[in-house]
Amino acid sequence: MEILSFKINGKMGHFRKYYANNTAFSFSIPPRTTIMGIVAAAMGWSRDSYYEDLASENIQIGIRVLNPLKKSFHRLNFLSIKSTGDMAKNWSSDFRGEGGRIQTPFEVITAWDLSKADVAYQVFVKATDKGKTVFESIKSHFLEQEPVYNITLGTANFTARLSVIETFSDSQIEVKNSNQYVQIHSAVPVELVEDLKFNKEEFQNYNFVEEDMLPGDFIANGNREVRKMNRLLFSITPHPIRVKLKGSYYVLKNDTGELNIQFMDA
Repeated sequence: MEILSFKINGKMGHFRKYYANNTAFSFSIPPRTTIMGIVAAAMGWSRDSYYEDLASENIQIGIRVLNPLKKSFHRLNFLSIKSTGDMAKNWSSDFRGEGGRIQTPFEVITAWDLSKADVAYQVFVKATDKGKTVFESIKSHFLEQEPVYNITLGTANFTARLSVIETFSDSQIEVKNSNQYVQIHSAVPVELVEDLKFNKEEFQNYNFVEEDMLPGDFIANGNREVRKMNRLLFSITPHPIRVKLKGSYYVLKNDTGELNIQFMDA
């Protein structure tokens, strides 16, 4: 067993909630489908060509928040396009601003202190039995080569960078089961959580626990219709959540310590 880990960070992020029409709400963490796109961009795969290779039946993906996050609303000053005009006959067109402008709300993710920290996540990638070939290709590219396409945190203008790319080998991974409360550092599927523990003396560490439903898989290559959703429980700070799990979890060990994680697709 091997798990590939990498960190991705940038100044701002926006992961649009696909069910919002008029306003652009954002998820706090990138959905699994977004991480698929990040991996595909780094690999240089063409648009919409990787949905089957990176499906949860082949590749498992986990995510951890590294810096405390916050959201804020901003107004984007868009052109109001109601008529394209005829540029061949004259220069009159709404694309030249003649139709006025319209302001649209837009939710942005930043670190608590934008001047001192980035939006940062740690991503974990693991192969199932069917996805070993794809995983080996991803692992070798991430460890040996630079990303082919630019990496972003959601929208094209929120550029990001990859760092601390490493692998955890079989000797560094332990699969554990416990009927006690354990601290989980990553997002965890709600169906695996039997109980969430809050200690009164640590209340300040649990004000930032969120539960959300995020898109997980698309139907097929070239088809962006969602076929699977992941309901996840996670913290928007680096502080782990203390939960009692129904199933197993993974303990990753290296020189810096231990991480208890679970994958989004469990």
